[in-house]
Amino acid sequence: MSSTALLSTAATASNELDGLPLPQRYAAVAAILGAIVLVVLDGAIANVALPSIAQQLQASPADAVWIVTAYQLAIVMFLLPAAAVGERLGYRRVFTAGIALFTVASVLCALAPSLPWLIAARCLQGLGSAAVMPLGLALLRFTYPRRLLGQAIAWNALTIAGASAAGPAVGAALLSVANWPWLFAVNLPIGVLVLVACTGLPNPQGSKRPLDLASIALNAIMFAAFVLGSDWLPSSPWIGAALLVAAAASMVLLVRREMPKAAPLVPLDLLRVPSFRVSVIASVCCFTGQMMGYVALPFYFQHELGLSAMDTGLLMTPWPLAVMVAAPLSARLAKRVSTAWLCAVGGACLSLGLALCAAWPVHGDPWLPMALFTSLAGLGFGFFQTPNNQNMLLAAPKERSGAAGGAQGTARLTGLTLGSLSMGLLFALLPSVRAVHWGLALAALAAAAAGAISLLRARRGAGA
Repeated sequence: MSSTALLSTAATASNELDGLPLPQRYAAVAAILGAIVLVVLDGAIANVALPSIAQQLQASPADAVWIVTAYQLAIVMFLLPAAAVGERLGYRRVFTAGIALFTVASVLCALAPSLPWLIAARCLQGLGSAAVMPLGLALLRFTYPRRLLGQAIAWNALTIAGASAAGPAVGAALLSVANWPWLFAVNLPIGVLVLVACTGLPNPQGSKRPLDLASIALNAIMFAAFVLGSDWLPSSPWIGAALLVAAAASMVLLVRREMPKAAPLVPLDLLRVPSFRVSVIASVCCFTGQMMGYVALPFYFQHELGLSAMDTGLLMTPWPLAVMVAAPLSARLAKRVSTAWLCAVGGACLSLGLALCAAWPVHGDPWLPMALFTSLAGLGFGFFQTPNNQNMLLAAPKERSGAAGGAQGTARLTGLTLGSLSMGLLFALLPSVRAVHWGLALAALAAAAAGAISLLRARRGAGA
């Protein structure tokens, strides 16, 4: 046998044996998915409790919103640094530390005697989540063999969708029998169980590369200024604009500092790979459309269709349920069909579902058509996300899996922020009814753009 054939056979065997053996793989998957449920469910149920928390802590609704904002802000500020620390010290060590920090911070939330205490504890929770989100995706790559990675990412997407869908109901159920601190105290036993399961995680060695604290500071300033500037722009235009300028200046300084590095904090090395870059841009567009739809649809259902809050929640439920159906199905199809085309079809379905919601005549019983349209949007989102994330992860070298996970999370949070900012501007500039219809139309365009951009990978031959 020739040396080329021997190398090919060895590579094939390596791919087949990649990942953990089956008993350990189950424990590792339980730890990863359990941690994801912990951080996603907590973010979803906290929203339900805001009125109760504001009343008991004697805070205004505007101040209470910081309970949610502080959590999201900490995640977006520390997502890329957490991925870099994971690559340096080892994914399992930093992932486990993130779960431990999140669990301890949950106890501090439950014990909070005042709003500032609670907001500070929520920042610590966000810091723990920032370690869990990107490194959980990276650990999946070391847990499953390459041929099953699409299935693993599908389970990840299904878990996120299920936790998101269950969040409001779980929060409402807990509040019906207990006070709001129990929403956070319940994380303690779950966190302990997940920490025990973490002993079965793969433990790839870290790179031992030194951390650039100046780059970490610039990254935090950039994202903090961007999120806060976006939030304040409608109410305080000058302050919001100044913060956005500061975010842009920080980005320029950060890119110039990171450009020469072989493994930069901001994954510029990965963004030079066309397939990876296209997936990141498409992900930002997709999440922008998703967030605009998520914000616009409740206003549309309640203000224009005259539905109750309960009915609105029921009509929004088909979306995450459809994601749960589409995620594993798209993972199977990705073995036979180009991921670029799957993403294009997913973006088109998401766009069509949003456009039909906006254009459907407002008369008669809205339940059946709206349930179908939100289901179509959810199916499209599920068909887009799983193959897009799979391509993003596989386009990166295995030792840069943490950076790839950080980039995926950053793209998601950037899209969500752009979507919420866009809807805020529309509500500030237009009457409510017009803002909702324009929002749904722009959301449909963003989703269509995500699908169209994904086809660039097919043109380059990178969509398989």
